[in-house]
Amino acid sequence: MSKISILLVDDHKLIRDSWCFILNNDPRFEVIGDKGDGNEAIEFAKKKKPQIVLMDVNMTPVNGFDATRHIREVSPGSKVIGISMYCMPAYAKQMLKVGAMGYVTKNSSKEEMMEAIVEVNSGKKYVCDEVKNILAHQELEDAEDTNPDMNVLSRREMDVVQLIKGGMSSKKIALQLEISLKTVEVHRYNILKKLRLKNTASLVNFINTQGL
Repeated sequence: MSKISILLVDDHKLIRDSWCFILNNDPRFEVIGDKGDGNEAIEFAKKKKPQIVLMDVNMTPVNGFDATRHIREVSPGSKVIGISMYCMPAYAKQMLKVGAMGYVTKNSSKEEMMEAIVEVNSGKKYVCDEVKNILAHQELEDAEDTNPDMNVLSRREMDVVQLIKGGMSSKKIALQLEISLKTVEVHRYNILKKLRLKNTASLVNFINTQGL
């Protein structure tokens, strides 16, 4: 049986080296390339046509979403699995929307990663257990009849809400609170999740009605 050819894409060399070692020591897989830049990954996929691309979502200057979209254009036979440090279902949904076939977090075990590769290579979609559990929990919350309550928010999340109400962008909020932009985005995601709101507009409307 021929090995599954894999391209690793991650902007951290230690992660790429670790996964190269792990996957190449399994007789089912062969890592044919590893790239730390989205543009390089697109060019490599165009020439080498890997069967599987393990794609880090959070890269710069070309993020995993854009790189996935382009790889699907230049190498339609390559199946992409998104990888991220974040377990946000929104990230998984967006990756699948741009053409990925799977999504795992960096909390996933090597066994789950390998299972994802095999499943996706066979033509099936795969989402890791961590994200599926969050989705299941959200569905249970959505089924509840209770109204959102601002008391479920942490002090820092309340700080972020106040600045959102003031019309600040995520970048300005990060500067104001002296935290990273990624941390602000995580707070925004958690606020919407806890309050069971769909977007910033519904959040602003909600806090206005609450008299915050």
